[in-house]
Amino acid sequence: MVMAVRVFHLAGLLTVAAGYESGHTALFRRNSRDGEWETFYASQPHTQPVLSLDLSPPYQCYFTSSADAIIAKHPLPAMPGAKYEARPLQLTQTKHSGQQGLDVRSDGKILATAGWDGRVRIYASRTTTEMAVLKWHKEGCYAVAFAKLDLIDSESSTKGEPKAVKKAQLVTAQTAQQHSGSVAREREERAEKTHWLAVGSKDGKVSLWDIY
Repeated sequence: MVMAVRVFHLAGLLTVAAGYESGHTALFRRNSRDGEWETFYASQPHTQPVLSLDLSPPYQCYFTSSADAIIAKHPLPAMPGAKYEARPLQLTQTKHSGQQGLDVRSDGKILATAGWDGRVRIYASRTTTEMAVLKWHKEGCYAVAFAKLDLIDSESSTKGEPKAVKKAQLVTAQTAQQHSGSVAREREERAEKTHWLAVGSKDGKVSLWDIY
């Protein structure tokens, strides 16, 4: 039984990542020549059902969590026709079973998991080292999601512009800020640039966190 799935384009090909009740995970892509689907990665890193999976921007790897205590990091072969060995890049024994939800932040630096023990855990994407534990909910957590920030567009939008244009924009922004004097607006602008983390729990509540 399929427990978790993601669909995306990798190297121009429609690709599906799936996690199964058996603890397996696999990658499938649609061949552009004949339209047939092929499996180009498969492994069984978990002894219990896969509960969640997510991709790490910009599609360099993906992660799976399970009813067991393992977080697995898997490759995303970008070259058409390339196949990887049936083993993950990294297995991390977290000692916390039942990490129901998993979400990778839009900058790819950290990921969060929602646990049956009511805890949300933050891990570094590169090493899957635990960085923080968030405690607030009284019952198990089952869903977690980061606010998606379009970092690539915001960083690239000013590239290639004349210095005079950049300077004019800077002066305009400073002038607008000086005249606005609106604390509410400043808070709103900060909120738009914050990697908010939302957590849903069995207690019927949703908590909102600002990690960093």
